[in-house]
Amino acid sequence: MRILCLAVLIVFAVSGSQPVRADQTDPRLDNLFSILQSSDEQLEVRAAENLIWTTWIAHENSANTRLMHIGIKAMADRRFDDAVEVYTALIDQAPDYAEAWNKRATVYFILGKLALSTADVEQTLALEPRHFGALSGLGQIEMLRGNGDAALKAFEGAVKVHPRLAGMHALIRDLKQRVRGQEL
Repeated sequence: MRILCLAVLIVFAVSGSQPVRADQTDPRLDNLFSILQSSDEQLEVRAAENLIWTTWIAHENSANTRLMHIGIKAMADRRFDDAVEVYTALIDQAPDYAEAWNKRATVYFILGKLALSTADVEQTLALEPRHFGALSGLGQIEMLRGNGDAALKAFEGAVKVHPRLAGMHALIRDLKQRVRGQEL
């Protein structure tokens, strides 16, 4: 019965009666985030999480979606300067596209440009406050900076949005112990 329910939810999420806008403005995201909050079924949670990422990556303008995929490919090929260039062009064309900001934040993080990464994470979260990936990334940035309290706050924010985010509860537990001991 649970699998049937999952199938119905996925079909609804993918082809709901509301117009499809893609990106963080897609009205179907609310149902997917609700699944993250309420489901105890790992398969259902993972399916909802994957659909959220798919939706964030998509854009109503297919040219922007193509650029997003070019940037993703550049990242996968470790061509980070190219990826920054693609995501910057995408942000210039679609400044309200949260995932473009998030992807560029990720590249900046990889390059060790933490201030730039933080600025892009903040913009991502301004556009999509439920972006558990950006919250998790912010936690990683704050850990590198040695700011355990801020890291903990970011990770707890990610878990508030996505209670079953893989590995996050153990990370929070360990970080709380380290922050209490002032070791970071």
